[in-house]
Amino acid sequence: MTKPSASVSIDIAGAGPAGLAAAITLAQAGRQVVVHEMQKEVGHRFGGDFQGMENWTTREDVLVVLKALGITTDFIATPCRNGTVFDPAGKAYEIKSEEALFYLVERGPGPNTLDSALLRQAQSLGVEVRCNSRLRHIAGDGILAAGPRAADAIAVGYHFETDMADGFWAICDNDLAPQGYAYLLVMNGKGTVKSCMFSGFKQEKLYVQRTLEAFQRLVGLQMKNPQAHGGSGNFRIPRSAYSGRHPLVGEQAGFQDTLWGFGMRLAMSSGVLAAHSLLNGANYDKLWQRQLKPQMENSVVNRALYSMVPNRGYGWFLRQLAKKTNVRESLRRQYQPSWYKRLLSPWARHRYQSQRKDLACDHADCHCVWCREQNCVQGGGR
Repeated sequence: MTKPSASVSIDIAGAGPAGLAAAITLAQAGRQVVVHEMQKEVGHRFGGDFQGMENWTTREDVLVVLKALGITTDFIATPCRNGTVFDPAGKAYEIKSEEALFYLVERGPGPNTLDSALLRQAQSLGVEVRCNSRLRHIAGDGILAAGPRAADAIAVGYHFETDMADGFWAICDNDLAPQGYAYLLVMNGKGTVKSCMFSGFKQEKLYVQRTLEAFQRLVGLQMKNPQAHGGSGNFRIPRSAYSGRHPLVGEQAGFQDTLWGFGMRLAMSSGVLAAHSLLNGANYDKLWQRQLKPQMENSVVNRALYSMVPNRGYGWFLRQLAKKTNVRESLRRQYQPSWYKRLLSPWARHRYQSQRKDLACDHADCHCVWCREQNCVQGGGR
């Protein structure tokens, strides 16, 4: 692969974290970059959603890692060290970590969101971001960052205003979130409550209602001006993350944590790696397979094991987790290569099958989260 000429503009499809991270990296190296975003504004499809940026897959803090990559951290990132997780019977387990387990960030076009911070950095470096622009063809060098291509998981619920204190809560219960988890995140008078489900998409309304009732009963959920919201995620480990000669990044490539769906770090890291592949004439597949694939392979094993846990097994799982004095370190070890993970990997790949080839869920005349989003994710990837 040859290096692009510094005088030739590089096109990027999608202004999510993956696409903007790639644009920032290219612009810092002096390249001209145009980012095409199909929506009217960056972060449009998230609309104030609260998400967790995981902080357990490396020893280094994620904010330190981002700075080392040249990516801004000029967004509100609230460290979450302690929280409460409930089993299906409603028993509470306190989760504690010496360092931030994850950072709570806001997504969307607001002033302090991750998306807006990345946009500001990109534009300050001279990146041209064209909204309402669908990139249908790339004549020269470019990167594809247009978001998920299948629904392996959906997260459905509400954004809202609240008088509740800041915090995070989760429930492991297949009757609320099949093979996934329900969660409640509150920060600075605003909140997000959702069911993150890995199956059972046809019953999304039922699971959301059960989630609301559970959090009302367990923690006194209070919502003002609730706004319905949903999103989908696609997880896969591709043989190659190229489309023709163009790198695929973020969820368009399927790069996301298969266990619980934490994908922002992988998205931005893949964007940076794709940019380096263009700058240095390097093989992108070799870069991401060396730096990202081990973590993703372990996450597939973790997902396969977690998906087998019945409701009666969550209590045991949470008791073991609550015994840990530093949950962050315990989770980090679960993402490190080991002999038993290598042994289980073929079984896990067979058990877990991405829905990447599906163009929609199996509804007829469906208006579920995945089918609604399929018409708007092009050019707006993570």
